[in-house]
Order: sequence, then structure tokens, then C-alpha cells
Amino acid sequence: MKNCSEVTEFILLGIPHTEGLETILFVLFLPFYACTLLGNMCILVTVLSSNRLHTPMYFFLGNLSVFDMSFSSVTCPKMLLYLMGLSPLISYKNCVSQLFFFHFLGSIECFLYTVMAYDRFTAICHPLRYAVIMNPRVCVALAVGTWLLGCVHSSILTLLTFTLPYCGPNEVAHFFCDIPALLPLACADTSLAQRVSFTNVGLVSLVCFLLILVSYTRITISILQIPSTEGRRRAFSTCSAHLIAILCAYGPIITVYLQPTPNPMLGTVVQILMNLVGPMLNPLIYTLRNKEVKTALKKILYRTNHVPEI
Repeated sequence: MKNCSEVTEFILLGIPHTEGLETILFVLFLPFYACTLLGNMCILVTVLSSNRLHTPMYFFLGNLSVFDMSFSSVTCPKMLLYLMGLSPLISYKNCVSQLFFFHFLGSIECFLYTVMAYDRFTAICHPLRYAVIMNPRVCVALAVGTWLLGCVHSSILTLLTFTLPYCGPNEVAHFFCDIPALLPLACADTSLAQRVSFTNVGLVSLVCFLLILVSYTRITISILQIPSTEGRRRAFSTCSAHLIAILCAYGPIITVYLQPTPNPMLGTVVQILMNLVGPMLNPLIYTLRNKEVKTALKKILYRTNHVPEI
């Protein structure tokens, strides 16, 4: 890749139309990033510490927490340093790494939500066979599969982007290295990279969304057949948190990557929400609507003398 490019570093121009607001944005964004790390770490520690949460659903929730912390950490630290007034330069290698891990972790989110939908489908539609179908070996295989698929997906996008020569301007009109911001800087025809990246992101998103839609259609039919009102309420409550998280995840993907003529300013705002707000909301969504997680978290806090016993 290095031989194809004369550019050795890029300049991240940051968030458009925010000149002079760097300090305000830093003060605003830092708590979001801190809450993302703290909230997801609490979820992960709670799942690992409570024997009652050693089930497939919470195993995948723990994976989601690791993803959320990692995903925010790909772009937020560099953005916060830039807002503090430090150098906006990013080396060529670091730019490659940032783009790879952004799409690697972003695609894992789609795959993981699909696996979580399958887990809920199995639990509600086949409750008697659930423990056999979703045994520990299958859960580990599904989790590893999401990471491997994410690696393949991101490798294709990264290779397409950085096999292009970059020999002219090196100012990236964005707050991190991403495909829509980098391709205009290439000194060659980018039509193939644009088509493949659009198709790749679109195909992954569409297939995952359709599988989730099929799973929740079957789940809804099964829930409506439950005779007791309490049983239906509990089943809907279990699935609603997952559905809210899915809507928060797929909205930004459609807005940023699947528009024929994307709006740069709108894309920047949506990606800030996707990098900062989305990962912070997941712990709130899954804890506020999940009695088991709240109970386990209270027990941990009680053992560490942070809250009185209830």
C-alpha cells in the first residue's frame, strides 16, 4: 500500500462549521464517552459476576458491551484530542487502522444484533429445545462467527480504499478516516471502490435486517398465541429493548452509507450520534428494561458497599 501513495499523513479537518466551538464540544462530548465506557463496563462486569446471567442472551449482551466500548474508542479519543487543540494530523498507517476497525466493529454490530434476534426467536418459539439449540458451544461459535465475518467485510473495504493512490491533497473533511471522506482525495478512478463499498455495506445491512425482521415476525406471532396476559407482557418486555437498540443502529447506517447523494453535514451529525450516543444508550436500554440485570447490578453494588441492601 505504501508504494502506491506519496501521502504519509492526513489532516483531519474535524466537524464542519464548528470553528471556535472546540472547547464547548469537548466539554459536551467527554461525558458521553466516559458514560459509554463506564456503563458498558458495568454491564460486562455484571454479566461476568452473576451466575444467574450466565445464559446465551446475556453472553451476547456482554459481547455487545465489549463492542460498544471498542467502537467508541476507535474515533472518540482522536476527536477529543483534536478538540483540546492538539494536532489534527493522523499518519497513513493510523488512518488505515482507524477505517478498518470502524467498519470491522460496525459490521459486527449488525451481525451481533442478528444473532441476538435468533436467540430470542429460539427462546420464545422453541422454549423446550432452547437449552439444547443454544448450548455453550453454539453460542461461542456464533460469537466468533460475527467477529470473523466483520473482519472479512472490513478487510474488503479497507483494501479497496487504500490500494488507491493518494498523491495530492491530504485534508480529510471529517473527524475521522472514513470511506466517503477519503475517496475524493484519491488520484485515480474511485468508481469501483464506491460501487463495491455501497454494495458491501448495503448487502450486509439488508441481509441482517431481513433476518431480524423474519425472527421478530415469528416471535410476534408466537407471543400473540400466549394465553396469559402476564406471559405476553414479559415476552414483549424482553424483546422491546433489543428492538429499540436495532432501530438506533440501523438509522445511522441508512443515513450515512446508503444514500445515493449523502449530505456531508447530516452524515457528520449522524456519525457523531452513532459513535457517542448509541454506545452510551445500549446500557441504559438493556438495564432500565431488564429486571434481572438491575437486580444483579444492585447485588454487586451492595457487596461493594455502594448501595444499601434492598
